[in-house]
Amino acid sequence: MIRLSGLTRRFQVGEQPVVGLDGLELEVAAGDYLAVMGPSGSGKSTLLNILGLLDAPDGGEYWLNGEATAALSEARRAELRSRWIGFVFQSYHLIPRLSVLENIELPMLLAGIEAKPRRQRSLQLAERLGLAERLGHRPGELSGGQRQRVAIARAVAMQPQLLLADEPTGNLDSHAGEEVFALLEALNAEGLTLIVVTHDARHAARARRQLRLCDGRRVHEAQREPA
Repeated sequence: MIRLSGLTRRFQVGEQPVVGLDGLELEVAAGDYLAVMGPSGSGKSTLLNILGLLDAPDGGEYWLNGEATAALSEARRAELRSRWIGFVFQSYHLIPRLSVLENIELPMLLAGIEAKPRRQRSLQLAERLGLAERLGHRPGELSGGQRQRVAIARAVAMQPQLLLADEPTGNLDSHAGEEVFALLEALNAEGLTLIVVTHDARHAARARRQLRLCDGRRVHEAQREPA
């Protein structure tokens, strides 16, 4: 599903050049579960932004489902994001003035999906993620764990093939964090490709593959033996 070859990304911070990624090679098969770890500045977020087509590399190539993405137009990148990719962030990024149901519906609304199937899909997701009693609530009326469940529902509303999660439990207590990872892993078990950036070694150890970055390079990769 994903293939990176010689991927490079550099930034200029004042007069100081900063290497985000340095010739990264990586393959991720459909349905895989990969945890990405590394110290601050190691390239984790840069990698996730490129995988999510929110940023483009300076060099090398990124193939998504066989399509080279580095030179794509922004319109095509937006189309692929909508069709293939879901995002879950540490800070949720929910719309405060919208209800739980409206937040879940939002990507389908923007994609032009008609009201009836949009509402049906949103209600199904809310039921599955334990949000059926919170549909009319706004994000500010929810706990952190509930807000992250809304964010997950929104992320998968368009039925993507790839889910990118950037520190999804960073603002949660341990119990809510376990619930969030259980939900993500249940989606992965159904075939959704899951890539998670996390600082928590316990959560990373749950993934089938663990990738450690340093200075934009892969310094270690491990694979969990199947149970």
